[in-house]
Parts: sequence; structure tokens; C-alpha cells
Amino acid sequence: MTLPPALIAQQALGFQWPTIDPFLFCAHHKDLYPAGNSQLGLDPEHLQGRPIGQDFQPRDGFRMYHGQGIPGFPAHPHSGFETITIALEGFIDHSDSLGAAARFGEGDVQWMTAGRGIQHSEMFPLLNAGGKNSLELFQIWLNLPDSERTAQPHFQMMWAHEVPIVAGQGHRIRVIAGEWKDAKASNPPPASWASDPRSAIALWHIEMDANTSIELPVAADGADRQLYLHEGAELMINSQRLKGGNCGQLNAQVKTLVETTNSATRFLVMQGRPIGEPTAQHGPFVAADRKGLMDAFQSFERGEFGQWPWPDAQPVHDGSLGRFARYPDGKEIHP
Repeated sequence: MTLPPALIAQQALGFQWPTIDPFLFCAHHKDLYPAGNSQLGLDPEHLQGRPIGQDFQPRDGFRMYHGQGIPGFPAHPHSGFETITIALEGFIDHSDSLGAAARFGEGDVQWMTAGRGIQHSEMFPLLNAGGKNSLELFQIWLNLPDSERTAQPHFQMMWAHEVPIVAGQGHRIRVIAGEWKDAKASNPPPASWASDPRSAIALWHIEMDANTSIELPVAADGADRQLYLHEGAELMINSQRLKGGNCGQLNAQVKTLVETTNSATRFLVMQGRPIGEPTAQHGPFVAADRKGLMDAFQSFERGEFGQWPWPDAQPVHDGSLGRFARYPDGKEIHP
């Protein structure tokens, strides 16, 4: 049977992966840290010669990012969009200007609506003092419709056991957003574009053994789809070759057969209808236009993103704690 072409274009992945409307940003973090110290960070001998504060080039198998002694991203603002953090391995300590906190990882997903503005930190506590600390995560920025840019900030957890997994012969599909046939992900935050039935948003992380195949569901009209092949030599997509380490833009409205060859693969699929509204972005601020960016920055300068309630800019939680989420109203949940 001859299938229609499904692979429209492909390009190499960098640190920041190429995205299209309604997605603004996607990054894949994979690091292998040494044993953690009593502060859940690294001893000074592991930090010598590194550009601390701007450490984004892998060296000795890991990066510190903006962290000092603890890797991660100290307190920083966001407004006008959402972050979706998929923690496949290792742990993330979340703290924010609303007083909320969380430790999540090992398959958990956090979805945060920045809306009118919030400050948060995302630190990577090195909980294993007796050996290596592995970390692997994706962070995706999803745009908000202009009508929701001033929504109340909100975050929610999808614990690993709440993320649907579709397993079959030689494949495993994590349904993070949207649906995969009969499997449906948890509801996204109320202000999210993903909560609008017109959005056709789907996020799937897929693992496939060598010499296996799956068929991607056909998407609604107008939905775009990108496939990020971050592990494995290649994929065949309706007999077209997508090279390992590349992003493929797909035609989501045709029957799409994905086949592996001689290597196992892992890839992320991001799908959605464009919001189709003017968007301006400057760093962590997103708005409809330049005036909106200036308004957001001035709001942040006036302290309207909330005051930072933590003792420093890169807090981590007690090392004895397991995974948890504590919301601004004091409610605490555990997986």
C-alpha cells in the first residue's frame, strides 16, 4: 500500500528546539550529575572552570544552567503564556511567588499558567548522596490567547500514575495532553488554549523498539504536528526518512505510519491548531504587542508578580521529603 507523503520538512535540533504556533519554546534537558552534597548540590571541585550562572554547554556530562551550587533555574518571572514540564527522570523543586511549592519527577508533569505574572524557581536537587543523579526533562512553552493573558496564575500536577500510557508490542506512548485513540490525558488548566476544544492540542512522548511500527492518529483539520527525534538513528514516516537529532514537520491530516529501523527510538510529538493572533515575546514575557510587553515588565517592576517569600533565589526543599505539591491555599497533595 502506498501512503501519502507525511513528512513536510525537517531541521536539526539545537538546545532550544524549533516550534510553531501555538508553541513558543521547547527544550530537552538530559544531565548526569555527580553525587549530591548535604545542600543537595555539588561540591566546589565539580564546579571549577565552569561559567557558573550561564552554564549551558555539557561538560563532564552535565550543565548547571543558571544555578550556583545547585543546578537549575533560580527565581525568574513569566507572564502571558504557560509552561509544561515533563520530568522523565530525576527531580525538580518548584517554588513560586504565591508561596506554592512542589517536588516532582520520575514521570510527573507540571502544567503552570503564568497568566498575568508569576515568579518561580525550578531547581534540580541532587538527592542521591551515594552515586550519580540522572535528570531528563522537557519544558514546553504554550502560548495563551490574548483574552487569557491576564488570567490568574495557576499550577497543577499530573503525577506519573495519572499520565495515561498506551503500551503495545514494541512501543510505549505517554499521553501528556489530548488523546491517543481511547486514552485521554488529564484536563489542562482552565485558561489554557489546550482547554479550548478548537485547539486540538496533543503531547505524546513515544518510545519504540527497533524494527517496530505505529500509526499516528489523524488530527483535526487545521492542526499542525511536529515530531522531535531526540534519541535513535532514524525513523521512517510513510517511507520518508527522518534523521536522528532532527525535528520533522508532519502533515497531521493524513494516515501516518511511523517505523523504526535497526535502533530503538524515543521522540516527542507536539500538535495543535494555531491561535493565530499577533504575539510579541521578550525573554520570559509574552504579549500581543510591544506595548503589552512593556506593561508586563512594568508590572513586574512594581512587584505585581508577587513578593518572593523564600530565603534565597534558588531554594530546594528538605532532602527527606518525597514528591509533593503545596498550593497557595495551603492544600498539600502527594502522589
